[in-house]
Amino acid sequence: MAPSAAQLFARIGTATPPRPPRILMHRAVVLGGSVAGLMAARVLADHAEEVLIVERDPTEGDGPRPGVPQGTQVHALLPAGQTQLERWFPGFTAGALDAGAPDFGDVQGKVYINDELRQVPDPPGARPALITTRPFLESQVRRRVLRRANVRMVYGRAEGLLFAEDGVRGAVYVPDGADEPVEVEAGLVVDAMGRSSRLNDWLERHGWPPAPMRRMPIKLNYASALFERDESVSDAWAVISQTTPGNGRVPRIGGVLSVEGDRWLMLVAGYDEDRPSRDAAEYAQRCRRHFPSMFGDIAERGRMIGSVITYHQADSRRRDFHAVDRLPAGLIAAGDAVASFNPVYGQGMTSAMLHASCLSAWLQGGPDVTSEPARPYFDRVRVIVDAAWQVSTFADLGLPHITEGHPRGYRVIRWASDLLLRASMTDEPTCRRLNSVTAMETHPAALAKPGVVLRALRLRLLGRI
Repeated sequence: MAPSAAQLFARIGTATPPRPPRILMHRAVVLGGSVAGLMAARVLADHAEEVLIVERDPTEGDGPRPGVPQGTQVHALLPAGQTQLERWFPGFTAGALDAGAPDFGDVQGKVYINDELRQVPDPPGARPALITTRPFLESQVRRRVLRRANVRMVYGRAEGLLFAEDGVRGAVYVPDGADEPVEVEAGLVVDAMGRSSRLNDWLERHGWPPAPMRRMPIKLNYASALFERDESVSDAWAVISQTTPGNGRVPRIGGVLSVEGDRWLMLVAGYDEDRPSRDAAEYAQRCRRHFPSMFGDIAERGRMIGSVITYHQADSRRRDFHAVDRLPAGLIAAGDAVASFNPVYGQGMTSAMLHASCLSAWLQGGPDVTSEPARPYFDRVRVIVDAAWQVSTFADLGLPHITEGHPRGYRVIRWASDLLLRASMTDEPTCRRLNSVTAMETHPAALAKPGVVLRALRLRLLGRI
């Protein structure tokens, strides 16, 4: 019997160390050196004599890269992502803490839903949470990947693929500072070029069908600022505040994270026409008016480092490579090049790490990567994408400016989801189960079990929620 999506999800997200290396090809090329590309390169280091990463932006130092416009904004590494980092880089958490990631011991973060503080129980034996800026975390991954003797990075602009009769045989890039393109032969090419990937265009140009694209117009607007951390201003460590749509509420989300360098990174976000600006006074006013008190305290009394930086994401999108009837061999895509979600749910980096484990599971089977399309890989990736898409886009369907795309039975599912959210505010078992799903540790099917909904309904009938 074929495993269910939930069973596959659990296998992909395992913490079990990978099997010993098994060389399947001379060279692999990874287009893109962000989290998705770096994680793919780490996996490929066990299966290729040489791994070449082609990255557009210089990556020296820990600063944000031009190719990641959202890199200055708040990023969340979900627990499932931290598990994968420990799987592929044993001791990663301890090393990141030694490098400057903040460690607040057993101090719990705070989550506010519609101005009501929600309990956030830690799982038994939980490791210290990694809360950092995106550039810091990415640099920690990059350093570990490039320590592998068979991995190297070059800087340049990816320009296309080299095609053979049955698939891809390499990639083309223009080195930084050069005018002429360079062709690189490879047994496998990984597209990790993010949301702006041109892979579909390259496929169509050479007679291959593109992956179908799905979009959801979220119209998300971010504004973030860094502050010196000051205990006299606030003792905030990690705070998330969410206002859900309904009953006249305007949907918004905000976050305060204590990050490396003894700083706070604070974000406020709205949707559609609710757009935070770069004006520091407006930012402070928004923090005070629409979010818990520590937001206003930090914005008004904290010392801002730099300026307010804004970011807009028009949609969530996914490219369904599993649905393509004719795939070229020697090619896969990973990370945002496959799917990118509403970033307020923090699924992006963790999904990319799980894609790397999908790649490992496929390669451990010993495929002929030069002649066999990577369908088993894309089938596994679909499980991860479907799970993240279900959580984030279903929540986004409640946004007032999204008027289309609601599935059959949406009202019933919405009612059950709201019931579970309400139950999680006071009932620890429900809270743990819901947190496990949103942390991408457990498949969303765990919330659809009758016993889970019945427990929440019983709590409501007893007047406890």
